[in-house]
Amino acid sequence: MSWRVLQTRRFARAYKKLKPNTVSDVDQAVERISLDPSIGEQKRGDLARLRVFKFHSSGPLFLLGYIVEDIPRLLYLEAIGSHENLYRDLKQ
Repeated sequence: MSWRVLQTRRFARAYKKLKPNTVSDVDQAVERISLDPSIGEQKRGDLARLRVFKFHSSGPLFLLGYIVEDIPRLLYLEAIGSHENLYRDLKQ
């Protein structure tokens, strides 16, 4: 059974700016996460609630940050981007 996926405003804004081939790779990553939310790496410290799934899209490495809520079976897509930008933006 897959999980219900919701986007935050931050994720939606970043998603709109992606190139079409990257959008399809992000969609595939979201599908993989919705089937098995534990696939991402659990973060520590300030971002302890966050999980990050890493994938390549036409060369560069992208990170997809998300939060898992077990009881209502929800996945919140928090952010998408490169390594440097993702963590900096999430801490703000």
